[in-house]
Amino acid sequence: MKIRRITGGAAAVAALALVLTACANTPQGESTPTGGSETTGGETATDGGEATGGGTITVAETNAFTAFNSDTSDTNLDINGKIASATHGGFWYLNPDMEIIHDEDFGSYELVTEDPLVVKYTVNDGVTWSDGEQIGAADLLLSWAIYSGHFNGPGPDGEPQTDDDVAYFDYAGDTGTLALAGVPELSEDGLSITFTYTQPAADWESAFNIAQTPAHVVAKNAGLADSAALVTLLQSATPGEENAELRAVADFWNTGFNSTTLPSDPELYLSSGPFIVSDVVENQTVTLVPNEKFYGTAPKLDTIIMRTIGEATAAVQALQNGEVDVISPQSSADTLQALEALSGVEIVTGDQLAYDHLDLTFNNGGPFDPATYGGDAAKAKLVREAFLLSMPRQAILDAIVTPQKPGAEVLNSQLFVSSQEGYADAVASNGSDAYPLEGDIDAAKAKLAEAGVSNPTVRILYNTDNPNRVNSYTLIASAATEAGFTVVDEGDPKWSARLGDGSYDATIFGWISSGVGVSGVPQIFSSTGGSNMNGYSNAEADALMQQLLVTVDKDEQIKIQQQIDPFFFADGYGLPLFQSPGLEAHTERVEGFDVYMANQTGVWWNVGEWSVTDAA
Repeated sequence: MKIRRITGGAAAVAALALVLTACANTPQGESTPTGGSETTGGETATDGGEATGGGTITVAETNAFTAFNSDTSDTNLDINGKIASATHGGFWYLNPDMEIIHDEDFGSYELVTEDPLVVKYTVNDGVTWSDGEQIGAADLLLSWAIYSGHFNGPGPDGEPQTDDDVAYFDYAGDTGTLALAGVPELSEDGLSITFTYTQPAADWESAFNIAQTPAHVVAKNAGLADSAALVTLLQSATPGEENAELRAVADFWNTGFNSTTLPSDPELYLSSGPFIVSDVVENQTVTLVPNEKFYGTAPKLDTIIMRTIGEATAAVQALQNGEVDVISPQSSADTLQALEALSGVEIVTGDQLAYDHLDLTFNNGGPFDPATYGGDAAKAKLVREAFLLSMPRQAILDAIVTPQKPGAEVLNSQLFVSSQEGYADAVASNGSDAYPLEGDIDAAKAKLAEAGVSNPTVRILYNTDNPNRVNSYTLIASAATEAGFTVVDEGDPKWSARLGDGSYDATIFGWISSGVGVSGVPQIFSSTGGSNMNGYSNAEADALMQQLLVTVDKDEQIKIQQQIDPFFFADGYGLPLFQSPGLEAHTERVEGFDVYMANQTGVWWNVGEWSVTDAA
């Protein structure tokens, strides 16, 4: 049994992640039906009445858990997604080769016809939430409503991206693929849903999965009579119009599952996966035990404890002391050297599908916003270019990555990491060479002079608990100051909660990708992307991204992305810094951790197969 739940796309390295349901990205962290009386913390899960294992594994993670729904723009953190992967099932999962594997224990889905593109999903009878509620019509339809953006609209004025726009579900991923399918059909027994696409869909195979939020729980907390009432509502509500009942449903989905402790209402942490959460100590631990209502092969462990340890040094020490069994800290030369000095520890390394980057904010009234200069877009662009010209990217790489990976190179694409097909050709034509790797202070000063702007103030947000981000900030701030900018340190351990709030002008973090599909591109970079944190908008790029979503041929997808990539350098979006090296380590007493998983689920990808050699 492998991982059961993913949404698809990208994630933020340090705290964000691309949504993996329908293909998304997640900011990399630096960093559930009811258990009720039927799920007890100390019992071993059974399959056919026989115990399948036992023991406890403690895993150290960088970030603190914040929500039982990791799909919203506020909760799309890597750690929330990792816990979700252990506690939620679905139609498909990814293996370490980034291949989509259908989970036939959960259900099935089939390509009915190719022209038109028709896809049918069927949940197996007996697949339930942990409170015994069958996963069915309401769950299927609610998942569609979330992942398609169907009910969003331009509002009374008929113009998109204006103040009267109607938006319901605050989904962090991109809705473009499933939006191509229109309103789906439900089977009479409520176990199947069929999508008929109006155009080809590049990501059709990863476009849909069951949401982490039980529909019957959402319906109850939104004031509806039952799941059937939710189905009726979703089948009858008019897109783009305000609907009080639908608003209540969306509002609860957006925030109702947020909690840094174990909710008093067990319905708020129901599970459909191999494990269920049994305890949460705020900012410290999340404890998981087997879900006795799990439809698949029972997991081998009695307990998993996720322990939040933000500092890599502390994580290594905890591993050495036997306080934790598995760590996946921020990779650095010092951390790798410390791990290599330990006995009884196995180290697993690889290149993450993640990259660190510096992004500039376009819409907050700051130095990079045209509104600051009376709408003078050319002046704002000159100031952005000046700031980016000062960036010492080679020095950042040499301080953080080169000591642990000799020969590493500065990343020069926003859409490809260096290990991916298409990267070299993208770099050759995307205009990244306009920004010297060592930075160019004189050129930066000249741009500011051309703009007629003196000593603009730039507030830089980053994670103060991440040594790599601190190193990047220090080098960036020094160079920008020399170029004539006034830099304000907005370092914050709670940086991810501030993303997109306009309180900063530049930010340093990372995206980590699911490794499947192309919808992670519009998720981050399109004008309406669910993870567009900086207000970037380019109509030509948007059009190409829409074309990307309906392009099935893989080679053509690469070519379109190579056409999109230059816009980010030409517009002064920001700059990529480096592809992130990955690092995991575990004690010899645990099994199931020997294959490196490059996407945002990390070591959690095969949680059902974890075991210990010394279990009673």
